[in-house]
Amino acid sequence: MSLHLGDIVPDFKASTTIGDISFHEYLGDSWGVLFSHPADYTPVCTTELGRMAQLSEEFAKRNVKVLALSVDPLEQHIGWVKDINETQHTHVEFPIIADADRIVANLYDMIHPNASVTATVRSLFIIGPDKKLKLSITYPASTGRNFVEVMRVIDSLQLTANYSVATPAEWKAGEDVIVVPSISTEDAIKKFPKGIRVVKPYLRYTPQPDL
Repeated sequence: MSLHLGDIVPDFKASTTIGDISFHEYLGDSWGVLFSHPADYTPVCTTELGRMAQLSEEFAKRNVKVLALSVDPLEQHIGWVKDINETQHTHVEFPIIADADRIVANLYDMIHPNASVTATVRSLFIIGPDKKLKLSITYPASTGRNFVEVMRVIDSLQLTANYSVATPAEWKAGEDVIVVPSISTEDAIKKFPKGIRVVKPYLRYTPQPDL
């Protein structure tokens, strides 16, 4: 199936490296990042899971639970985690889903036949506490993902969910944000006491409102 932004993501039960989980229940009131890998014991995937483990505290600060997925069996995941910890100098604590029957991969459209009929592509989904899809990206097997960018997107999603703002290109937390077009400049001046900088009638900046 194809998932679109705003859809409630499919629930599922699965075996993982931390035990059996029910996805929606596991997420609870947290945000979630679910990301897939073509296979265990592959070089790019090893670096990706290692990098995510290194950033685990940063994701936890943002109330984000992380889950990885590969279509290999659980026993293989457990052995692979040892290699990841050794080679990437980290400790993987987030669950890696065993999806040998490809149930989750098919639910989330992670298998793209023109790339591979058996392996998952590098799909990544950001899911809100409402269990709705907030972002999805897909990389080819040959290209590792940038998880600092994933954190940047989460910062933007969490900010814009609570304030009438959007974030400009390459925005980072702490920088000025954009007032959404649906708010008039007159109302924006009242709504954002830190001030409004008008570049064009449709392009207005204000300091990040939650700082």
